[in-house]
Amino acid sequence: MVARVASIAEPPRLAEDTVDADPLKQFAAWFKDAVAAGEILPEAMTIATSTRLGEPSARMVLLRGFDERGFGFFTNYESQKGRELAENPKAALVVYWAKLGRQVRIRGEVVKQSADESTAYFHARPLASQISALASPQSQVIPSRASLEEAVSTLAAKYEGAPVPLPPNWGGYRVIPQTIEFWIHRDNRLHDRIRYTRQARGGWRLDRLAP
Repeated sequence: MVARVASIAEPPRLAEDTVDADPLKQFAAWFKDAVAAGEILPEAMTIATSTRLGEPSARMVLLRGFDERGFGFFTNYESQKGRELAENPKAALVVYWAKLGRQVRIRGEVVKQSADESTAYFHARPLASQISALASPQSQVIPSRASLEEAVSTLAAKYEGAPVPLPPNWGGYRVIPQTIEFWIHRDNRLHDRIRYTRQARGGWRLDRLAP
């Protein structure tokens, strides 16, 4: 009797002839996979910004929509990232899905979303989140936690039963990608990396990068 050898699943591959020619469609497919895999907060991403002098900072935010115009998120314009984007309107994003062993890196120019887009998203948030955005002077020094909670309570009472106005210093940004890199884990550190670079005359150039 010939013993059967258990088959070993072929690790997932990332190849130039199988990825979509449009990186936004490729990202959409991977995002769908991440949701199906049960990733915790598949929309979580790191955004790195810097001052005009090149002093960097990074933090986690939530991806709030993506399409051919770019990748969106919302924040306080007077926060550290808001101030840095005012000085240097460029950013880098990283999305990592641990269960799938996949990572996407995005780099590009940053523009503000329209007032209508910011208003629509703001009022789609839970009421408590709207109140918190209005109450919090994000990234600024405050005297205590109690003072912040008192501000929230005061505003909650003020707007009880009434719509919360969009704060003038709060809204959306959109990262217009110049490059988008897809990375997938492979054994022995021989990971697959495919980078899309936007071309001046339209379309994208694909390159394979060494791991």
